[in-house]
Amino acid sequence: MKYRIGFGYDVHQLKDGEDLILGGVHLEHYRGTVGHSDADALVHAVCDALLGAANLGDIGQHFPDTSADFKNIDSKLLLKEVIGLIHKEGYNIGNIDCTVCLEKPKLAPHIDAMKDAISKVLGISSDDISIKATTNEKMGFVGREDGVAAYAVVLIGP
Repeated sequence: MKYRIGFGYDVHQLKDGEDLILGGVHLEHYRGTVGHSDADALVHAVCDALLGAANLGDIGQHFPDTSADFKNIDSKLLLKEVIGLIHKEGYNIGNIDCTVCLEKPKLAPHIDAMKDAISKVLGISSDDISIKATTNEKMGFVGREDGVAAYAVVLIGP
């Protein structure tokens, strides 16, 4: 069995009055993400990176937004299913590197909690997860505070 790298990307719109959940952590903010599930863009990007690394398709194939089974579901439950698929294929996680693009709120105070939430679901050390945050310097949909984008790269192996 060889080592494999996967890349994931996800975006969600931001809307007044919605919950903002990133990395499995509820953040206090007047705007939150909109989606079929809890719209956790960071966890969705990690799911897609893991599925891609193992050549298992993408999050939409496994958890379609047309299914009532996944309406308002906690994305950590989807991540738990994904890690089960990864383990079934004989892979383990080497490390995960993520970037979240969001103007507000500032994510730095929440990074450790996000790493802890994700590491608990995946059964790995939080030291094997890097989460970085950046703004879009007021440009594009992220800069206008209309949405959030998340990127993830993972290494899996025997």
